[in-house]
Parts: sequence; C-alpha cells; structure tokens
Amino acid sequence: MAIDQKNKQLKKDILKNVYYKDCLSLTELSRLTSKSLPVITSAVNDLVNEGFIIEHGLAPSTGGRRPAVFLFNRDKPLYIVAVAMDQLVTRIGIYDLLKSCVYPVKQMALNPFEDREGLDKLISFIKGEVKHSGIPKGQILGVGIGMPGFVNSEKGINESFFYTERISLKEYLSEKVGLPVFIDNDSSLIALAELRFGVGINIKELLVVNIGWGTGLGMIVNGRLFRGYNGYAGEFSHIPLSQSNNLCSCGKRGCLEVETSLLAMVEKAKTAVASGAESILTQIGDDPSRLEGDQFLEAASKGDPLALSILAESAFLLGKGISTLIHIMNPERIVLSGRGAIAGRMFLPAIQQAVNEYCIHKIAEQTTIVVSELGHQAELIGAAGLVIDNCDFN
Repeated sequence: MAIDQKNKQLKKDILKNVYYKDCLSLTELSRLTSKSLPVITSAVNDLVNEGFIIEHGLAPSTGGRRPAVFLFNRDKPLYIVAVAMDQLVTRIGIYDLLKSCVYPVKQMALNPFEDREGLDKLISFIKGEVKHSGIPKGQILGVGIGMPGFVNSEKGINESFFYTERISLKEYLSEKVGLPVFIDNDSSLIALAELRFGVGINIKELLVVNIGWGTGLGMIVNGRLFRGYNGYAGEFSHIPLSQSNNLCSCGKRGCLEVETSLLAMVEKAKTAVASGAESILTQIGDDPSRLEGDQFLEAASKGDPLALSILAESAFLLGKGISTLIHIMNPERIVLSGRGAIAGRMFLPAIQQAVNEYCIHKIAEQTTIVVSELGHQAELIGAAGLVIDNCDFN
C-alpha cells in the first residue's frame, strides 16, 4: 500500500512538472523530482500507457544525443475550471492541460463583502458556466478559486466573507458544485502565476504587488510562496503610511490602501470632476456596463491630465510602501501585477521616485521593479495552477 501511494505521488509530481514546464525529458524530470532515472522512466512509461502524456520529439541539442521530451496528451481531454474573484467582479475560464483557454472567460458583478446572497450566486455562476461549456464533469480535474480576504487554504476557509462554521468553505463549495474545489488568496495566486509563467520565472526572492480595487501582496521567499504563521502574510495594504483620515475597509485609519487602491483613485477623480476639473472622466459612472476603475485606467492610458496626476500621487505612496518592503525583504525583483498592471508603466516613474527618496541606495539598487506581462489574467492562471497543485489527476 505504501509503495502504491509513493508511485501515485510520483506520477502526480511528474504531471505537475510537465504542466509548469510544458515539455520535459526524463533527465529533467529526474532532477526536478530527485528520483533516479530508472524510477522516472518506469513512471513515465506508465503515464504514457495511461494516456496522460506523450513523447513529443527531441530536446534541443546540447552537444550529445538529443533526449526525447514529453508533454500532455491533447487526445486525453482533461480540464480545469479557474475562478478569479475580486471585490467587485468574479471571472471564470476553463483551460486544458496545455493551458489553452477552451471556454471564453465570462464574468459577473459580485461584491462578496456586502452581498448576503453572494455565496449562492457564486455557486450558481460556476455550475451554470460548467453546464454551458458542455464539458462532462468527469473530465474536469477541479475548480480553483482565487479570492480576496483572509484565506486559509489548508483549512479551506475565508474569514473575511463566505465564512461557514460547521464545514469549510472549500468542502461546502465542493459539495454544492459537484467537483473538487480549492481556494486561496488572490494575491498569493497572482504571485505564483508570476513565479511560474510570468516575469518572476527563476526568481528566488520575489514580491508581487496586486494593484486592484485593493492593494495586495504575494511573497515568494527562497522560491516558495511565503504565507506566514497562520497563512495571512502579505497584508501590505494595511501598512499605516497614509496621512488621510479616511476609514479603511479593515476598520482602521491610515492604511496604504485608502490612497493607493483603484477604488480610492476613482473616488478622487469623482471629487475633482465635481469640483470643476477638466477631464474625459466627466461621465465616469454613467455607463453601468463598464467598471469605473477600468474607465479610470483607460483615461490614464489616453493621457488624461487628471487621471495621470491622481495615479502619480497614488503611485508615489505605493512606492513609499515598496521602500519599506525592500528594506525588510531585500527582494531581487518586485512585480506590479493584477488589474492595474494595464497602467503599470505609468506607475513606475512615481514609484521609482519614492524608492530613490526613501530607500537606502545600497539596498534599493539590488532590486528591479517591473510590470507584469500576465496582467489581469494572472489570477486566473494562478487559480488553474491551484488545481494542478492539489488534484489527484483521476
């Protein structure tokens, strides 16, 4: 029995590595799993016979005999449902094991912090889109959900909303949806997406700032996600750096988030427009089909002076917070990701100015600050990876 479990775990590890690396040779798999070449060869042969993976040509030449490489078998249909939640919008997409989106991303408006029926709406949304996709449940490995709030992924609970006392949220959702469900914090999944597929590949010490309706942080330490003692590490947005007296969603005052989140920027824009400031944002909020934050970012990308000045103010304060992170964590790279990454390059000058002003030069010069190439898709990609990390591949 113990041998069977070890073989099963090894096969799962092989499949996870193939997913994250696209295609791998037997030698590479041996190195990644720390197993001998004969053991890996036997396990890979089993997976080929079971139809999970196929031999796919030869690796590039390194001077010797070119080894065969293996990737997922497109003819064995297995899929992942990825759900990305934030404070206002929930998105869903379905992907195959080659990471292709086989069902176009859909979204619905949902504020999980305020909507008392939010959990039922989420369940109906997932079940409805899975049914509409036409993919049999037997071909779906699971559902990965990224969500804001205090998420304990091991216990499967979110202590900020959708809290269920008698059963974990993860178990409750699995029962209602009829599929294995896995949950994690949105910023943590974005960080893992950047580490595995984005501009954080091969970076051991990586910080990923999630610029969205709030301001989140995912931390990679020594190549692994750092969660802290109870899994709640990374509450970057609640560092008390703001001089504003505005009340934060956490109930405290002075939090970084009250001036750096997209919601805060939108409110500043509305106040300025109401006071007579000239801007293409005079109609912001008039179109219910468009999110105000997206309208703000679009105005900034078009060079609107009001939007750019508000963004620069927020980015400077964000840079002040990032300076604190650099002093504490000494990261190799910091990535600006999430919804706000669409305007990431406009954030950079003010952030760099703040880092130059507040950070010790000797430390700061060792850290590069870059903009995500995954952008708004990072959370969906991370949610798909959450399933790969936890499913049994049955």
